[in-house]
Amino acid sequence: MAGHRIHIFGASGAGTSTLGRALATVLASQHFDVDDFYWRPTDPPFRAKRSIPERRALMEAVFLPRRDWVLSGSVDSWSEGIDDRFTLAIFLDLDIETRLARLRAREALRLKGASRDAAEEMAAFLEWAAAYDDGLLPGRNRARHETWASELACPVLRLNSAPPVEVLVGRVLASLDAGRQLA
Repeated sequence: MAGHRIHIFGASGAGTSTLGRALATVLASQHFDVDDFYWRPTDPPFRAKRSIPERRALMEAVFLPRRDWVLSGSVDSWSEGIDDRFTLAIFLDLDIETRLARLRAREALRLKGASRDAAEEMAAFLEWAAAYDDGLLPGRNRARHETWASELACPVLRLNSAPPVEVLVGRVLASLDAGRQLA
């Protein structure tokens, strides 16, 4: 299967990166994560944002012109010039309890032995992630994603990401096969 430029998005903790890596492996493609373009490399990470033109230029240099790729993460608010290249977008949904449990586990591993400040940052991050469905905090939220998804020119596949990643990959592959048969 060649010529797929797939974008996977949804709430933090919904599994966009996990599905992105697995899907890229099955498609013999490459996976890219928005965080690697959004954030400047810092130690500790996630401290300094790149400007929107820098993000777009870096993506252009690294992968956008390629025929095949899988991109996970949220680009909705700065997707101009990127979103018209998608051949498929996948909108992942997952209940808040499962998302927050995944995020707590991930952040606990990432911050093992970290300072009290890091623990406070994690608590603030979890509060922000929990507000996705309500849209009460700035940034990524369901209403913004719903609006953006409705404006995309490519097909949008909606998946609940509770099943195992292998099941989700199978559903995406079935969608790609169905799309190819319609073409």
